[in-house]
Amino acid sequence: MSFLVSLLVLSALIFFHELGHYLAARRMGVKVEVFSIGFGAKVASFHKWGNEWRLALIPLGGYVKMKGQDDSDPTKKSYDADSYNVKTPLQKMFILFAGPLANFVLAFILYLFIALGGPNILSPVIGQIVKDSPAFVAGIETNDTIRSINGTAITKWEEMAEIIEHADGVLSFEVERAGYIHFIAVTPKITQTTNMFNEVIEKKMIGIGSAGVTHKLSLGLEETFSYATNQTIHASTLIFTGLKKLLFGEVPANELGGVISIVKLTSDATDAGWMSVLFFAALISVNLGVLNLLPIPALDGGHIMFNLYEFLFRREVNEEIMLKLTIAGWVILIGLMGLGLYNDINRLIG
Repeated sequence: MSFLVSLLVLSALIFFHELGHYLAARRMGVKVEVFSIGFGAKVASFHKWGNEWRLALIPLGGYVKMKGQDDSDPTKKSYDADSYNVKTPLQKMFILFAGPLANFVLAFILYLFIALGGPNILSPVIGQIVKDSPAFVAGIETNDTIRSINGTAITKWEEMAEIIEHADGVLSFEVERAGYIHFIAVTPKITQTTNMFNEVIEKKMIGIGSAGVTHKLSLGLEETFSYATNQTIHASTLIFTGLKKLLFGEVPANELGGVISIVKLTSDATDAGWMSVLFFAALISVNLGVLNLLPIPALDGGHIMFNLYEFLFRREVNEEIMLKLTIAGWVILIGLMGLGLYNDINRLIG
């Protein structure tokens, strides 16, 4: 069941990405010949609205084939009135950007549903305490609930963590313990730790861990839209940062995951509940949007780059150069997919 949900989630995200291209192309008067979910041999298809709708054997991607556009051979062109090739660079960039944009919009909508359902967030309840840490020395205990810090009310774990990280001197903690209120002074100290990218960093900490207690976040209408917007921006920033670190070698290549990791994580999210599935689907949707904007010729970002060149210099990219760059783009993509798959298999074996 979890595996089936994983495939359905991936297919839905791909469908919305390609739907963005499809609607933009139709809006610009470009004929769409094929709308395919999946690659490889055709499993099922039907014709509607002047194009073929296809389901293919390998459900790990999809494409919209427009008249005059062929990624396998970018030198093949058509100059009919309803062809992609006769459109202006700005019109073509609009069509290309519409796919990633659809993923960002879908992520925003998913985060809206999460916000309306009341997302679970970590409560400021203390779990593990590191021996001889500032919290340990000050007398903070397991199962203490932090009510305020320096007079600022605390309702979420992340609020407490942010105040501690940016602390300047001694902090006054208002702590609830067994129904009684205690005021405890704690001085954070700079400590080495690892971040989500497994990098060793230094930041101010007091040596506490969460007890894992959660509560539902109740949001008003304005707060709901603010939550969805902030989560979409945060996810995008996170993915851009991760890619930058991977490209500059700040994160080892063995951290890269492939489709097996995506399916496994989606399956795990399914076991944790539908709210987790929505959250993970939103994150993967943003991921698809960001990755497709990379300036790799086989991706939307690469085609946007070609059209930006044409817009700025008033001439098309040399066909021979475009073909070589496209082949190089496919080599990079296949290499990254292969590396992700290799890492996935290693993780499974390990």
